[in-house]
Amino acid sequence: MKGLSNVFRQLRTYPSAVAGLTIIVLMVILAIYALVTIPYSEAVQLWRGGDNVWLETPRNARPAWLNYFYKDKMPETIVLRTTDDPSLKTTVDLGGGVSTSDMLLEFDYNYDGFPTELAVFLTAEYDSARPNVTMKWITPDGREIPIADLSVRAQETYRISQDTRLVRRLGGAQPEIGLFADPTNPGKVVKGTYQLVAEGLVFEEGSTVDASLVVYGQLHGLAGTDHRRRDITVALLWGTPVALAFGLVAAVGSSLTTMMLAAAAVWFGGWVDWVIRRINEVVMILPLLPILIMVGLFYSRSIWVILGVVILLGIFGSGILSYRSMFLQVKESGYIEAARAYGAGSGRIIFRYMIPKIVPVLIPGFVTQVPAYVFLEATLSVLGLGDPVLPTWGKLLNDAHTNGALFNGYFYWVLEPASLLIIAGLGFAMLGFALDRIFNPRLRGL
Repeated sequence: MKGLSNVFRQLRTYPSAVAGLTIIVLMVILAIYALVTIPYSEAVQLWRGGDNVWLETPRNARPAWLNYFYKDKMPETIVLRTTDDPSLKTTVDLGGGVSTSDMLLEFDYNYDGFPTELAVFLTAEYDSARPNVTMKWITPDGREIPIADLSVRAQETYRISQDTRLVRRLGGAQPEIGLFADPTNPGKVVKGTYQLVAEGLVFEEGSTVDASLVVYGQLHGLAGTDHRRRDITVALLWGTPVALAFGLVAAVGSSLTTMMLAAAAVWFGGWVDWVIRRINEVVMILPLLPILIMVGLFYSRSIWVILGVVILLGIFGSGILSYRSMFLQVKESGYIEAARAYGAGSGRIIFRYMIPKIVPVLIPGFVTQVPAYVFLEATLSVLGLGDPVLPTWGKLLNDAHTNGALFNGYFYWVLEPASLLIIAGLGFAMLGFALDRIFNPRLRGL
């Protein structure tokens, strides 16, 4: 504990170490927040659920906070549901099982841009006779525009933006523009209070009908959305624990195992040292990335399988030679001879006397290895070989590339995950370099 407090005291003298440690702590907090607020099963369902999960989310919407930088305020998504606010629906019993359900979905629209889409989602409960719903649109200047007359099933989706009859009624203008445009200046939005009046008629006792209006904005959420309407925030949040877990487990697993193998090779010598060195020579000439690509193509793209292969190949990497040279010096130390003289076993000498001697050298190298493995996982995902289940930063970059995000102007889709990758790598690198100066006496004066 005394040595640990001394390390922290020295770290405070390096501004880069303080900054790096702050970044890592924030990353850990973000990872914990993601795990608590979005459990694993929910994250997988959200990311693989398709359009049915994100019905009320716009497609390819930019982050909502960009409105602070726009001179003209762009619209954000507006959702109104009669199930959430019963006061939006008025029911009148006409007798004989027939009743009306008049729904008034009213909202204020004070944006300078037009929405990207309009949709109404209807739900009904009935035995055999479907309810009927008639809808009309009322603008702030008092114009009433008939929208549709529908026979409603249990789940009914009416995409106002795709109604060709409504397009003809609006003189060829797309509904998301024509319903909001000033008749005297079609390029200008009429600001004020809009109403969607849905008059429902049910024909059976106990039958009900409800409606949800979604005005899809050009901006949505903290990080925007992608081509499948998915909120990119989910992948950014869940990419944090995946990246940290992959980097930390790979770095710890390969570093510790490599150190133990190097210590065993030096202590036992003979055929043990010969076998470990021959395996090391073979593994060192094997290219890591092509092997991982081959595993992903022909066996499994599971992140845990890839992680196992990374650790297995990392164990016998070049680091084993560095540790071996250090242990050769440690083996000749006087206290090792003393331990052997009083009868200490091989296991005790290796784990109690040899390994602790070079642990200070391990720590800086281990910290600087983490971002390398984080970028390796992201590289595989960008190449289309990432885990097909988990949402990660690399998967975001792969989706952005596949769908031409930069070409279509969706810069946020690329910059957000790329920035997190850079920040994570920078944090571990700054902390690792500072630790190297602390634990390596030859660098303390630099």
